[in-house]
Amino acid sequence: MEVAGLVDCHCHLAAPDFERDIEDVLEEAKKAKVLALVAVAEHSGEFEKIIQLSERYPGFVLPCLGVHPVQGIPPEEQCSVTLKDLDAALPLIELYKDRLLAIGEVGLDFTPRFASTDEQKQEQRQVLTKQIQLAKRLDLPLNVHSRSAGRPTISLLKEQDAERVLLHAFDGRPSVAMEGMKAGYFFSIPPSIIRSEQLRNEPKNIFIAAEYIAKMKGIPVEEVIEVTTQNALKLFPKLQKFLWK
Repeated sequence: MEVAGLVDCHCHLAAPDFERDIEDVLEEAKKAKVLALVAVAEHSGEFEKIIQLSERYPGFVLPCLGVHPVQGIPPEEQCSVTLKDLDAALPLIELYKDRLLAIGEVGLDFTPRFASTDEQKQEQRQVLTKQIQLAKRLDLPLNVHSRSAGRPTISLLKEQDAERVLLHAFDGRPSVAMEGMKAGYFFSIPPSIIRSEQLRNEPKNIFIAAEYIAKMKGIPVEEVIEVTTQNALKLFPKLQKFLWK
């Protein structure tokens, strides 16, 4: 059966940018024929908001909870994740585990201003490893960040036998991406693939990414929509009950 619309596999609906007009953002996405939004968290402070949105928009906003490798909200306060950040998040993840579509956003970020020492990188690896193990125990996919850490991220995922994996906005080398593809991982392509003068991204813009892929591959955009949505269903099995209701 064909599904006529796109799934946004990675969006930050709990971000402060959306605080004032989240309802408008979600309605615009619906009008644009976005079928479902996979909402990821960066830290435990966002968990309740994501769960509340999923309750207000059941079957449309689908929650992922996880701890991002960079913590701290204002840019000047951002720093590399610690095991304490994960400890604060785990009880809430356990509380909501039956409602989750995936664990995310997790990963590694070796941008020098966040992780300049071996100790920081190692602690990021420990935090990611624990979340991979958690996802395996809960039988949930992983929504993964890998900025400036493409090869280390894929290596760790493979080492830990991670199965259903989405690598978000991957910035590593093509040869490293191929290693991920051979392992069966998926890669998402965000609208930021093209330069835009708009101030922020939002779910309705995933059609920009679909049009760009169609242009690059020389295929109809309808084919991109169909294939990417089928990929989302493979990656996130729980989507089945929402897209074909």
